[in-house]
Amino acid sequence: MLVVMKNDATPDEIERACSAIRALGLVPHPIPGDTRTAIGVTGNRGAIDATALAGLPAVLELIPVTKPYKLTSREMKSADTVVRIGSVEIGGPEVIVIAGPCSVEGAEQTLAAAHAVKRAGARMLRGGAFKPRTSPYAFQGLGGAALDILARARAETGLPVVSEAVDTDRFDDVAAAVDVVQIGARNMQNYSLLRHAGRARRPVLLKRWMSGTLEEFLMAAEYLLSEGNRDVILCERGIRAFSDYSRYTLDLSIVPELKRITHLPVIVDPSHAAGRRDLVLPLARAAVAAGADGLLIEVHPEPDRALSDGPQSLSPAMFAELMDELRVLAPAVRREIATAA
Repeated sequence: MLVVMKNDATPDEIERACSAIRALGLVPHPIPGDTRTAIGVTGNRGAIDATALAGLPAVLELIPVTKPYKLTSREMKSADTVVRIGSVEIGGPEVIVIAGPCSVEGAEQTLAAAHAVKRAGARMLRGGAFKPRTSPYAFQGLGGAALDILARARAETGLPVVSEAVDTDRFDDVAAAVDVVQIGARNMQNYSLLRHAGRARRPVLLKRWMSGTLEEFLMAAEYLLSEGNRDVILCERGIRAFSDYSRYTLDLSIVPELKRITHLPVIVDPSHAAGRRDLVLPLARAAVAAGADGLLIEVHPEPDRALSDGPQSLSPAMFAELMDELRVLAPAVRREIATAA
């Protein structure tokens, strides 16, 4: 249910409505808007007896929310959510490009990638400190040392940093060191990690699992929002299908559908979907045309020597070419791309 308050409702009247919701054994989620505040209600297992709420003087109307995902639904919040990380706004007019190496392999490699993507126009830096790998023998990341390197890259370039937390044990260390915490595809349904991330009050980039349905994806995001975190970014990164020429199948059809039914910003990771660098550029163009709010691109100064995901990583020159192409494309779909530094 959504409790819509009158546009002149005072903070005390909003809190009175929240108290009435709690008295029913439910959980209130105030959602401030441009002209009025609404209060999302969760925790019910059936119909809500709203008599006590309807009688409050500052309540304008009560709106049932029919979707199983409540807080992520446009029924609960019609306006787009814009996630702000410093001067970067994900979900606004600009298509935000987040770029950098799959893994932090060392200071020289990471700093070279950071400066290269900054020059080309990237607005944020990605880099893995902890890497969940299919093989236990593959490079697992440098851990805490990588977080220090990412902090240095941020200081030198001014780019906010995105990095993945793979479990609750090290989540707080990652959250303290970066600007956005990534929950990887393998952890989309790691509910203890999702709840922990929801309570952390740090922006979260949530990737879709390779076999996750649209509803399962949004229910995973619901865990984050239900714990109080409103700064959630959804990321499509490819699903497992019958493709025998790419790593995964990039499900671009989910982008406009997500934009229709949820208020959360949606970005696309063509690098992990393709598994091949020659496919990244055309898939990135297609993602922007489909309405994506941003892109997550792997860039390595020497892709052929990368310790993880080298075949899908762009060289700095290829990334600069991609950014040039996106600057031509973006205005056609009424979006913007940052200019080169």
